[in-house]
Amino acid sequence: MNTSISGMNDGADSVLKSAISKVKRHVLPLFVIMFIVNYIDRVNIGFVRAHMEHDLGIGAAAYGLGAGLFFIGYALFEVPSNILLQKVGARIWLTRIMLTWGLVAACMAFIQNETHFYILRFLLGVAEAGFFPGVIYYFTRWLPGVERGKAIAIFLSGSAIASLISGPLSGLLLQINGWGMHGWQWMYFIEGMFSVGLCVFVWCWLDSKPHDAKWLTLAEQDALVKAIDDEQLAREAATPIKPSLGTLLKDRQIILFCLIYFFIQLTIYAATFWLPSIIKKMGDLSDIQVGLFNSIPWLLSIVGMYAFASLSGKWKHQQAWVATALLIAAAGMFMSTTGGPIFAFVAICFAALGFKSASSLFWPIPQAYLDARIAAGVIALINSVGNLGGFVAPTTFGLLEEHTGSIQGGLYGLAATSIIAAIIVFAARNKPKPAPAVALGKPAPNHA
Repeated sequence: MNTSISGMNDGADSVLKSAISKVKRHVLPLFVIMFIVNYIDRVNIGFVRAHMEHDLGIGAAAYGLGAGLFFIGYALFEVPSNILLQKVGARIWLTRIMLTWGLVAACMAFIQNETHFYILRFLLGVAEAGFFPGVIYYFTRWLPGVERGKAIAIFLSGSAIASLISGPLSGLLLQINGWGMHGWQWMYFIEGMFSVGLCVFVWCWLDSKPHDAKWLTLAEQDALVKAIDDEQLAREAATPIKPSLGTLLKDRQIILFCLIYFFIQLTIYAATFWLPSIIKKMGDLSDIQVGLFNSIPWLLSIVGMYAFASLSGKWKHQQAWVATALLIAAAGMFMSTTGGPIFAFVAICFAALGFKSASSLFWPIPQAYLDARIAAGVIALINSVGNLGGFVAPTTFGLLEEHTGSIQGGLYGLAATSIIAAIIVFAARNKPKPAPAVALGKPAPNHA
């Protein structure tokens, strides 16, 4: 009898493993590609700053404000977008997100002044809102918890890959001229329309629920849904009362998560939007050369992300690894203020090892802490608040350069905030607070 039950369990496990393997092969490569395209359309303005200043008169302060306005639109519509995704389904909503962000990104080719620049950057943020937490939510409905973290780590690598290839790609597209359009206009238009074209593939390839997936057998669909439902039932049994929105907003841990991620994003987007300008100061470099140099820090960051992921998996103390990465970022940012443009570039390469690794190491902490019933919405909230760092950093740097001719004060600030984040990350828990025994109808333990 026991042999029979064991055989049944082994069979169920093999069906579940087969389903998980198929899901990862089917959706992960597409999500990584989508994230790469998404990130390029978001940050490509860093490569055309000088061109827009020459052709449109958009100065440092206006550039910084426009770069940052994206994140205001993004933050305002992130949570509503994720709620709508859960109502209408991932296939429809993720396709819609990609279509609208591609069209807005392509329209950047036709801006004529600062006002157009501000409006379209804000609308691009509105259009992209919900993509990142939408994918995270998708994983919660398609993969068991033990596999979800691995999938998210692979998905997050898309931003590092995008940072790696965006420089050379943008440099090449900037060489295109013709039909009354400058190279920077062609860059915006081609990269935006690529997103529009890709959304057709997304519509044809994605399914909203496991039982919609014809590439899974019925047994695989059932095994996947059962595994995910069982996890949720176990979570609900452990914490029978679903946290309310008011409770969440008072939760010190969620406030800490938002603050830590905000500090991380400050450094990432300051480097993303200002690094091409720092590289240009290294010498008389062409757009292609600037793009190639821009890839170096992000290539190093990919190596750092995987090295840190391996080390944190072997010696488990997630907060300590996040803090280590943040201190590396702080050291790099501080060192970038102590020499010329070439030394600053080398220092930022060092910092990139830290701040990109900190970003990927951070997410397992809130994921492990959050109740699965509210995880998607809270992840959207953390991502929204954190990404406001993408508004503060470029806006502040633009004002500093406009009024002082230097961004040195901003680099000092980034070093300081990274150190602060490295300290407060030790207050962040990666385990949910256990429900009081009395609330579950059990006597409280006697520790006397």
